[in-house]
Amino acid sequence: MAYDEGLAERVREVIATRGALSERKMFGGIAWMLHGNMAVGIVGDDLMVRVGPDAHEAALEEPHARTMDFSGRPMKGYVYVAPSGVAADNDLAAWVARGADFAETLPPK
Repeated sequence: MAYDEGLAERVREVIATRGALSERKMFGGIAWMLHGNMAVGIVGDDLMVRVGPDAHEAALEEPHARTMDFSGRPMKGYVYVAPSGVAADNDLAAWVARGADFAETLPPK
């Protein structure tokens, strides 16, 4: 499955200021890791955000967000955000910050 290269470039610009950053192909798309922990990714044209289990329900209350259900099994702590939810740069930056902030709370791998 291909992923949205334009969205990937936008994510790269937003997340570039975070330390210990790497990119990895996964889930048929691309993901950004902080200290070895996934923060955000792109699957198809959706932004995938790791918000953590405690913030999962609150994230679902946001427009355009839904539970990540990659393999037919919902993954608590991860959400997909539809393209319309990250069309504006400030919305994308807010979602990327959520994922990066959560990933930075985890122990390095």
